[in-house]
Amino acid sequence: MLNFTIGPVMCSEEVLEVGREQVPYFRTPEFSSVMLENEQLICEFAHSPKESRALFMTNSSSGAMEAVVMNCFDATDHVLVIDGGSFGHRFVELCKIHGIAHTVLHLEYGQKLTKEQLYEFDGTGITGLLVNIGETSTGVLYDAEMIGEFCRKNNAFYACDCVSSFLADEFDMNKYGADVMITGSQKALACPPGVSIVLLSSRAIERVNNIKARTMYFNLADMLENMKRGQTPFTPAVGILLQINRRLKMIQKLGGVSVEVARVQAQAKDFRDKMEGLPLEIFSEAPANGVTAIHPQNVDAYSVFETLKDEYGIWVCPNGGDLKNRVFRVGHIGCLNHDDNTTLIEALRDLQKRGML
Repeated sequence: MLNFTIGPVMCSEEVLEVGREQVPYFRTPEFSSVMLENEQLICEFAHSPKESRALFMTNSSSGAMEAVVMNCFDATDHVLVIDGGSFGHRFVELCKIHGIAHTVLHLEYGQKLTKEQLYEFDGTGITGLLVNIGETSTGVLYDAEMIGEFCRKNNAFYACDCVSSFLADEFDMNKYGADVMITGSQKALACPPGVSIVLLSSRAIERVNNIKARTMYFNLADMLENMKRGQTPFTPAVGILLQINRRLKMIQKLGGVSVEVARVQAQAKDFRDKMEGLPLEIFSEAPANGVTAIHPQNVDAYSVFETLKDEYGIWVCPNGGDLKNRVFRVGHIGCLNHDDNTTLIEALRDLQKRGML
């Protein structure tokens, strides 16, 4: 299998090697040391402000999204939500579920966010902003720095879902003024799914400690207290956290976050260059490094996904909902190289010869 999906992605042999080991008991100084090292490297790679803390949750990244909504906002807030795809809309649904007053900035699928659109909400009493910096469903990358400037001007609490963009696109939490960053183990971290990460600035920590969230498992204040000793309140996905540790140290050894982002960017450029001449259009106005959303001109997008999977042993990422038959996605994260891109392109050319593209 050759996996071009957006998660889970192809893992390196080094990460797989850790996964083959017996899972150790975790209430030990040794495991605490691993967790604190994970936190230090996540903070370093996200360029987080001083006194930031990283929390490791055993759930999908949607659980982290919900935890942020529950722990960082309350009845005094009015949140602006950027809704340009499935995951932006998930923030809208979470605000509804938890009774957080919100306004939706709706974007068409594949549309980038402009300054003019954003500043229509300038001075309107917005106290917070929720955005998926990389909207995974459409392959769009929003301008995190521009959004940060808007939040500073409006003194709005800035929470970023960087699940698909962390380690794939440049992100500087301190420079952009972000209060929260969310990511997950199965994207550019290239580990198995099951762990999400919430990175909190000092302002976010203060807010979490002041808002008494009515939850046990998703209580970020409890997680902050436990993380002081490198632990979690409940049993974590120990094996995945050890794999994350190996992966983070590999990135550090190879030159750090800038080198990893450049590698993903080069992988994306190589694929996009090679797809020229095929009856395929890039769907998004501002493509992220980690994923290319593709609109096939002549055929059903879902049929391309199925045929590549069933007849070529290649997985691309299908879409759901309104985009199921219009768009499929090709990921550039995980353990992939330019030769893998060529293999996929040759399969797509073969589909074209067969009249299936």
